[in-house]
Amino acid sequence: MKPTASATAHIAAVVAEPSAPASQSSASDFQRGLDERLWRWLTLSPALLLLLALSVLPLANLFATSFFTVSWSGGHSSFSAAGLNNYRALAGDTLFRAGILNTILFALFAVGGQMLCGFVLALLCTGVTRGRLLYRTIFILPILVPGIVVGAIWKLLLNFDFGLVNQAIALVGIDPLNWLGSANTALASVIFVDIWHWTPFCFLLFLAGLQSLPQDVYEAAKIDGASGWQELTYVTLPMMLPTIMVTFAFRLVLAFKVFDEVYLLTGGGPGTSTQVMSFTLYQRFFREDQTGYGSAMSVAIIFMTCILLSAAFAARGRTGATK
Repeated sequence: MKPTASATAHIAAVVAEPSAPASQSSASDFQRGLDERLWRWLTLSPALLLLLALSVLPLANLFATSFFTVSWSGGHSSFSAAGLNNYRALAGDTLFRAGILNTILFALFAVGGQMLCGFVLALLCTGVTRGRLLYRTIFILPILVPGIVVGAIWKLLLNFDFGLVNQAIALVGIDPLNWLGSANTALASVIFVDIWHWTPFCFLLFLAGLQSLPQDVYEAAKIDGASGWQELTYVTLPMMLPTIMVTFAFRLVLAFKVFDEVYLLTGGGPGTSTQVMSFTLYQRFFREDQTGYGSAMSVAIIFMTCILLSAAFAARGRTGATK
């Protein structure tokens, strides 16, 4: 028996009914997602505008100023186009070249010493059961001291005439040394002060990393008869490698920006023995009023710092992928 026309229409209406709510639901989900994205952008916009005002615009202004020669007269500035002359002058600047070399030496030895001392202290502290809180407090004290106080303390300690360091070495028959006034010892003295100041930073990161390592791995190593040295080289160091890379990246970037210790201890001297990039920039920009040239030097330093950061994060990514 064939269905009537009215029955056929009723069946078609019943079949078509579910599609309308489904389309309405999808449209509602799309509108809800659009509203959520709009809300996120609205809530983030104040922070983005602040970042733009405090970071992006000053960097853009710095980059634009690097192509000009800026002169000052009567409290007003005048700009004259210099093209790439400021960047070409960097290659012939002996102070800037000395600053690059000294900064590289400073960063390598200072960061290497801080990481070595910090890792050893962290290992010793994890093995201590009594008085652990006291040791941790003593180890982190140097990083709590302001930079200007650090400079004052060590300038007195390393003083040639009445410094405690020269008095101490005189007790064992060693002649006093001009630690900060000799080209042979000035950079090494600044590096030592920086190691003393920033070793607690590495210590804290390494201590947190060591305490987060799984203990079952060490128990398995002991069951296999591994010695303490084997545990360190085959268990601890491989698992600590990501923490080591992050610590190295942080300290390397900060070491390339060192200024306060050089300014307070040696003033870049004697000669160019402690001249670093940040101090050279300070001299050109503020003491000599070479605004355009100082801007070009700033751009070059930022570029080198970005290369360092990219290399550090790339190495960290390869380490994580290998792990």
